[in-house]
This record gives sequence, structure tokens and C-alpha cells, in this order.
Amino acid sequence: MRKIGTLVATAGAAVLLAGLTTSPAPATPAAPAYGNCADKYFCIYSDWNGGGTRCQWSQAKLANTADNCSFIQRGQNVRSVWNKTGHRVQYYTQTNYKNRVGSTPNGSGGNLQGNYQIRSFKPG
Repeated sequence: MRKIGTLVATAGAAVLLAGLTTSPAPATPAAPAYGNCADKYFCIYSDWNGGGTRCQWSQAKLANTADNCSFIQRGQNVRSVWNKTGHRVQYYTQTNYKNRVGSTPNGSGGNLQGNYQIRSFKPG
């Protein structure tokens, strides 16, 4: 804790009240990183709120995300997604569009359950 003065404005006059004790303000949570998902892309992230490693694709469908996504190759789960493709994206826990687990409309995204990988996706 630290001692600081407090500035109080009353009827157009400022008065300094000294000797008040305060605690530091809690840290503000970081803003989601979804802004790094480019237009016309489907993005997946290894962490919540668009954090961690990002993999992104401009093609409408992909039969195996592990072909070019480093964190999927390492066995990490997908914790968040963002869709800027122009269409709804359906995603699957297996390659070749098997075992559909969810979908995200264009222009939105967010956190997932975080206990699976997205191994393929296509328009829905």
C-alpha cells in the first residue's frame, strides 16, 4: 500500500486531501487478440480470447488442419476461434469433416470448451 493525496473537485474548486491510504488498482485483463484475424480468414488459437499461437486459413474448407498448424501438430487443443470468412464455418474433431463439434457464423467467434482439436472445417 502507498500513501497518496486525493484531488476532490467541489463547486469549481479543487481541494487536495492528503494522507489517504490506497491499494493499487487491479490489473485490467488483456483485450482479446481476435483483431489479428485477417478479413476472409478462419482463425483458431491455442489459448483463450484469441491468445497463444494462431493458425489461419483463407480457403473455404480444409480436410486436415495439422498439415499446416504448428500447435495442432504438437497436440494442443483449440481454445478460441474467430471467423471472418463471409460464411458460417463448421468444424470437426477429426480429419475429412468427421465428428462435427460446432460452428461459428461470419463475423464472430470466442472461446471454446478447449478440450479438443479442430482437425477439419468447411462452410456450413
